[in-house]
Amino acid sequence: MLGLLEGRNVNLRVLERDDADFLVECRNDVDFWGEYVPLVEQTSKSEWMKYFDNPSNLAILTEMKTFIVQKKDGTRIGLIGHRLNQPYKWMEIYYFFVPGERGKGYGTEAAELVVDYLFLSKDLVRVHAIADVRNKASQRVLEKAGFQREGTIRKCVLNRGEWRDCYLYSILREEWKEPKILTRTA
Repeated sequence: MLGLLEGRNVNLRVLERDDADFLVECRNDVDFWGEYVPLVEQTSKSEWMKYFDNPSNLAILTEMKTFIVQKKDGTRIGLIGHRLNQPYKWMEIYYFFVPGERGKGYGTEAAELVVDYLFLSKDLVRVHAIADVRNKASQRVLEKAGFQREGTIRKCVLNRGEWRDCYLYSILREEWKEPKILTRTA
């Protein structure tokens, strides 16, 4: 069972029932998602509790795991996760941070932790992510975490009524080499 992915400045841990209030706050806050992410459907606490009662509700077609990103003092500052897109078995990571905690290096460290975890625990040759072509901060996170830009996906995401292009980034197992951060499982 996955316990804790431990980094220098942040830890990642699996979502728990106690995170429902944080998840509701994030999910229902347009600023949390930022201008580069499509608006998401508002979710109530009771809907999150249904998820915790039966997590397979969210993962019918994909293998999906979301982690809470927290500072060393336990403060929740964001979400990061991975999903396996079927039938191609492409592992994609995604992340979102509380607006006041962006630009502090937490995203890069969290991305490195998830990549470490995926390459240590799964038979994968690549992990990829997408970033809106205008989202320079997300592009920096991926590049600092060792991802390479592969190209542009035209009209990738419908965001607030406008089709937007995204860059596709990936890191291959042979580019990853070895864990950069202490990753501990319990």
